[in-house]
Amino acid sequence: MIGHGFMGAAHSQGWRVAPRFFDLPATPEMHLIVGRDAAATDAAARKWGWAESATDWREAVARDDVDVVDIVTPGDTHAEIALAALNAGKHVICEKPLANTVAEAERMTSVAEEAAARGIRSMVGFSYRRVPAATFARRMIADGRLGEIRQVRAEYLQDWLSDPEAPLTWRLQKERAGSGSLGDIGAHAIDMVEFVTGSRLEGVSGILETLVPERPLLGESVGLSGTASSERGAVTVDDVALFHGRFENGALGSFEATRFRTGRKNAFRFEISGSRGAIAFDMERMNELEFYDATAPELELGFRRILVTEHEHPYLAPWWPTGHLLGYEHAFSHQVADFVTAIAEGTQPRPSFADGLHVQRVLEAVERSSAAGSAWTTAAPRMSR
Repeated sequence: MIGHGFMGAAHSQGWRVAPRFFDLPATPEMHLIVGRDAAATDAAARKWGWAESATDWREAVARDDVDVVDIVTPGDTHAEIALAALNAGKHVICEKPLANTVAEAERMTSVAEEAAARGIRSMVGFSYRRVPAATFARRMIADGRLGEIRQVRAEYLQDWLSDPEAPLTWRLQKERAGSGSLGDIGAHAIDMVEFVTGSRLEGVSGILETLVPERPLLGESVGLSGTASSERGAVTVDDVALFHGRFENGALGSFEATRFRTGRKNAFRFEISGSRGAIAFDMERMNELEFYDATAPELELGFRRILVTEHEHPYLAPWWPTGHLLGYEHAFSHQVADFVTAIAEGTQPRPSFADGLHVQRVLEAVERSSAAGSAWTTAAPRMSR
């Protein structure tokens, strides 16, 4: 695994737990974790159960005893690491968004498709797809329970940047992160509703806004205590992203991604409306779905709660008895189970790098729309400069 910290902890938990609950066709062995700081990386290895640590990701790519490379670094490093790993014959899982630009994502997808012909698999880490309630919502829509999908609403709301004195981290620097709320959490909303509905966005109209243009710089202890200095630096990404979209099936969508919605910590919600009913989901109640059956008798109409904890629900058979809830970290175990199974079976895991490229094109289309005064902008493939 290249990188550690918050997402490194989540992925490590997935690698540790998945083979203990799921009957996998191959057993992952956590050989090597890589980070820039030797002491911090060694501490992460000991904490999360990695056998060794290193400070150069090229070591992982070159080692014969490494079959899989898991990339959890900032977006500006995704392309270089993934391309090297795929060319070295390693299976690759890469955190979302796939890259910082469409051009990078196109190169990564091209190399991934060439590697697939040699049996090398790759996948993007949109872990929220694997929350059981979200996967079950996809199944219900595919079974026609909502009829013709007409309208989609998705919002991802956080407030951790609402304090203007919060320090300037890498997530606020375009050269490191690619974009702000749009790519960090808006990418989740795009992938999720496309996954659940089975239809892709083909065009968007949006606006991006940076609400706090400058923030305190981090001191020399960046990455450790994260203290702020008295100097200030420019925020070069969006704080709020709002956009509308049209899906291939004609449905309309509205999206919001913000890290400034005061009081909301990790409120990822979607509501999908069709001719026969509707589904609503809220990550803060991630074991539940709300379902509205428009075909029910008039006196019985209303949203009803579905508790997604039965063993027949997606991913839940190996876990706890009915009604015993799962949490955020379980999606990463499901991600590992799916990825390892696809490698062993020689099938393409999803979401693929091509899926990640599509999301990247939607993100870029929103950026271009905002720069052009919210003009309608296609998310279709186009030549990158």
